[in-house]
Amino acid sequence: MKALLCWFVVVLLPAAWAEAQTSPAVQAQVNTIYAGADGKFESAPDTAVLQFDLASQQDTPRAAYDRVAAAAERVRQVLKNNGIDIKTMQVGFYSVQPMYDYKSPKRKVIGYRVVTHVNLKLHDLAKVGGMIEQTADIEDAENQSLSYTLEDTEAAKGKAAEDALRRARNEAGAVATAGGRTLGELLYASVDVNPQVIVPIPMVSRAAVAGAMAEQAPPTAGFSPQNVTINAHVNALFALK
Repeated sequence: MKALLCWFVVVLLPAAWAEAQTSPAVQAQVNTIYAGADGKFESAPDTAVLQFDLASQQDTPRAAYDRVAAAAERVRQVLKNNGIDIKTMQVGFYSVQPMYDYKSPKRKVIGYRVVTHVNLKLHDLAKVGGMIEQTADIEDAENQSLSYTLEDTEAAKGKAAEDALRRARNEAGAVATAGGRTLGELLYASVDVNPQVIVPIPMVSRAAVAGAMAEQAPPTAGFSPQNVTINAHVNALFALK
């Protein structure tokens, strides 16, 4: 019986995760138990990302450019009025597109459309509501969307990894006890951490909302931003006593 016990090796790994992810190659040792577990940690976001396009279609490229430039200047003024550094406004792309009359066989150019994409990162979440409303009021602003994210992720990653390791230890301990053994020290661990991806919420410009409806509070008024979930997976090798 003693000879059998000294060769007691257990591998514990959830089947669902084993199919989705290849575990690192670990050389199983005698008197060890190998466990894999998922963990997570939810944190309030620390950054709001407001995105929208500034776009205009005019008869000439210059006229369209001037309209978009004027809209960009209004965005700068909105930032100044809210005490936000202008450098937080980032341009994603800029394009000039000829617009054609596709009903004509000659595809006659009937105008030009200038579009630039604006990305604003707001760390003061109390200013998000005002920024949404004021930028939506800009005539040439469109395709507005809002998302929340967590930029300072280090502490949250650590918490998620701790949760995953705790779960792995509990599962390994349960199997060890069932086999008449005692779980020992941690010999090896690998950690894979991934943040939750939050899809931006599209918004309709207030210019598209008629009459008194534009003055009413949005349906989400008073709601809190969605928490950001940090997911972690731990593969751990423990000694057996």
